[in-house]
Amino acid sequence: MSERKVLNKYYPPDFDPSKIPRMKLPKNRQYTVRLMAPFNMKCKTCGEYIYKGKKFNARKEDVENEDYLGIRIYRFYIKCTRCLQEISFKTDPRNTDYEIEAGATRNFMALKLAEEQAIREEEEAREEEASNPMKLLENRTKQSKNEIELLESLEELKDLNRRQEAVDYDSMLLAYDPTISQREREEKMQQLDDEYIKTIKFQNNQKRKLVVEEEIIEEDEPVVKVAKAGKSSSGESKNQTGSKKGVGVSSRKMLAGLVKVKKDEEKREEKQLSNGLSLLGAYTDSDNSD
Repeated sequence: MSERKVLNKYYPPDFDPSKIPRMKLPKNRQYTVRLMAPFNMKCKTCGEYIYKGKKFNARKEDVENEDYLGIRIYRFYIKCTRCLQEISFKTDPRNTDYEIEAGATRNFMALKLAEEQAIREEEEAREEEASNPMKLLENRTKQSKNEIELLESLEELKDLNRRQEAVDYDSMLLAYDPTISQREREEKMQQLDDEYIKTIKFQNNQKRKLVVEEEIIEEDEPVVKVAKAGKSSSGESKNQTGSKKGVGVSSRKMLAGLVKVKKDEEKREEKQLSNGLSLLGAYTDSDNSD
């Protein structure tokens, strides 16, 4: 099967290339090429907007007596899509861009203006450093200060890395035995926690006694009986009788000066009781006589 596109052509044995006549073409010949609009533009004649990326059949030619570092500059001609006005622009290899020449105006492009402004400021700063040695010294001190700060931050990062290297992850992974069940692992952790709790020494050993309720009974001698007494804060167990006796004695000593027996009232009560008994005896005598 023959090829659709023939790459190798047949040359007869008596072929002589010098006999082929050569065409005489003009020096600056124009070629028809297919291209897209490199930027947004507005036609000066009809005001039609031509957006970036719109395709045109353009004519291309070389710009005479113009180049940039040996790079050839080309000019392109396109026509407006509305009024067919011819628009021309050429390449700008210095700024890696295109430059409008005639027939239209380039629309505002903030990015291009910002880049041009940055380049302009950089050139001005370079010229100022070259003419003003104090400015150059100031810039160098700022640069050295920034370098010192960067070195300090780098040292901090190195210290952090050294601290993390102290943890041996390999040994931790080796210590972890997958054959041990979850229950055994939990029991082991509980045992370690209990041992740690036993090693802790509590320093708060102060004891306090709290009296919840007291009952005072007046007799011939002031006696104080304690019905209920609070337990010590340390949690030590004591016999109930011993605690009551100790609290009773201590409370009797403390309240001995506070409790006063009213003797006059006791004498009055005894007299009333004796009078009542005498009347009762008289009443019983009268019944027996009857």
